Amino acid sequence: MPFSPTPAPPHAAAQPPARDAGPADIRLIVTDMDGTLLDDDKQPPRRLWAVLEQLRERGVLFSPASGRQYATLAREFSRAADGMVFIAENGTYVVRDGVELSSDTLDPAVVAEVLETVRRLNAQGADVGAVVCGKESAYVERADEPFLAEVRRYYVQNRVVADAAAVADDILKVALFDFGSVERVTAPALAPFTATHQVVVSGHHWVDLMNRTANKGAAIRRLQRELGITPAQTMAFGDYLNDLEMLDAAEWSFAMANAHPEVVRRARHLAPANTDDGVLRTITRVLGLPES
Repeated sequence: MPFSPTPAPPHAAAQPPARDAGPADIRLIVTDMDGTLLDDDKQPPRRLWAVLEQLRERGVLFSPASGRQYATLAREFSRAADGMVFIAENGTYVVRDGVELSSDTLDPAVVAEVLETVRRLNAQGADVGAVVCGKESAYVERADEPFLAEVRRYYVQNRVVADAAAVADDILKVALFDFGSVERVTAPALAPFTATHQVVVSGHHWVDLMNRTANKGAAIRRLQRELGITPAQTMAFGDYLNDLEMLDAAEWSFAMANAHPEVVRRARHLAPANTDDGVLRTITRVLGLPES
């Protein structure tokens, strides 16, 4: 019996075209990491490596798309990295086999303005840290261990510097970590930048500032054009607001059961939660892979 994905609520986008029995013609699978592929302990599913091998045998390209830096993603997928496309830093940096496919870098003057905003917030009593995300490394000015512990989760290449606006690197985005709720304090403080740049809440404590042209969806559409893959041949999984454009780029778009309400509204289908192996369970069923 053909797989029928769980549709998103009625106010979500239309369903993909109906198809006959048999596995879907999927050539590209793109998934967010935190809250999507990984469980709540930031661990990948046990079956991941076996499923990646099955996808490789079928000629299906699997692509992690994350706010994490490229070095972090490459390390996490080192067992299967050959030929894999990494959509890093929320789509601002796309790399395959160590070769840059595309990037979207920030004006250094904007980076300096964002850092001044962070310093002002902290002077007013907030507890916020900035991560200036370059191609070579992430750069931070705060050196306290609680903040650095959060940075290391997503940026294995990181350096503490006196002035993160003065580093000699191409800057892809600035990520701000708020120890409180980022939607209450830090994100509103970045409102003046929204006329010229993209400000995206990527988690309960994180908000990212990037160029207006930069997002996971834009990166995927460039990749689709280069590889001759259509949205109808693309499957995407996400859970938070920085995944919205990514879901728009795929006709097989899935919000996780634990996703932000806006993500559920935007996706065409629902997948089981990240804690219930939702990504791999859905891939296995849609593509008719052997379950193991």
